Amino acid sequence: MQNVLIMPSERSSLIRSVRAFFRRDKFAAIAGILLVVIVTAAIIGPLVWRYQPNDIDLDEALQSPSMSHPLGTDNQGRDILARTLTGARISLGIAVAAAIISLLLGSVIGLIAGFAGGPVDSFAVSIIDIALAFPSLLLAIAISVIIPPGMVSVFVALSLVGWPTFARLSRSIFLSIKQSEFYVAALATGCSGPRLILGHALPNCIPLLIVAVSLRLGGFMLGEAALSFLGLGVQPPAASWGAMISNGRNFLHVAPWISVFPGIALALTIMAMNLLGDSLRDYLDPRMKM
Repeated sequence: MQNVLIMPSERSSLIRSVRAFFRRDKFAAIAGILLVVIVTAAIIGPLVWRYQPNDIDLDEALQSPSMSHPLGTDNQGRDILARTLTGARISLGIAVAAAIISLLLGSVIGLIAGFAGGPVDSFAVSIIDIALAFPSLLLAIAISVIIPPGMVSVFVALSLVGWPTFARLSRSIFLSIKQSEFYVAALATGCSGPRLILGHALPNCIPLLIVAVSLRLGGFMLGEAALSFLGLGVQPPAASWGAMISNGRNFLHVAPWISVFPGIALALTIMAMNLLGDSLRDYLDPRMKM
């Protein structure tokens, strides 16, 4: 048999694109490094740190940061570092999962509405406009009240709140694609609806949808923290940055570190996501390259 040598050109092209992106914007590089550190700490940290997030030791309650407890302890003697690392898993996991579901649901609805047009498009636009008319946090709170509090409640609430943004974006992109010559040519050759959507429209939507997800991730993180802070999200004793901030608000005068450290972690994560999303938008937007 003849040996076939496969050149990794696509992988090399992707690596070059990533390098060019980070070289172009130093803030994006800093944000990317920070996110990598946070995600790595969330994955590995709870496995190697000697304390468990729910270990209660009342003799160690409200201890200030020290060598044994670098971020201090809370009112039940639980290690703040252990809970912050575990909370990163929960907060990031819920935010990413909700963003993916919102993206998939919104993209499907938007593409189908743009392709079908007529009454289907009008009905979809009406639903999208109604969903966007409500403040996202208030709508998420209303959904969380209906569903029993917990991780599932937060996930469902954020997913139902987030999909209209992606639906409106994907629909608008598809409507612009319908006016292009390649779409008209594909339609004239008899391409089926699924092929037009998946083969022609979706590839042109992906870059802008990726940018939209990167810009919305910080909002999903903040939404999860807000719901958990209000007691409608992750329930005790599970660690969540929002729940930790809420738990420490009664001890701000005597033990501010209970709320401060998870608050700093949340702020840094959202800031890094927003910086990376802004840079990615500028990089993928053709108008910024003119």
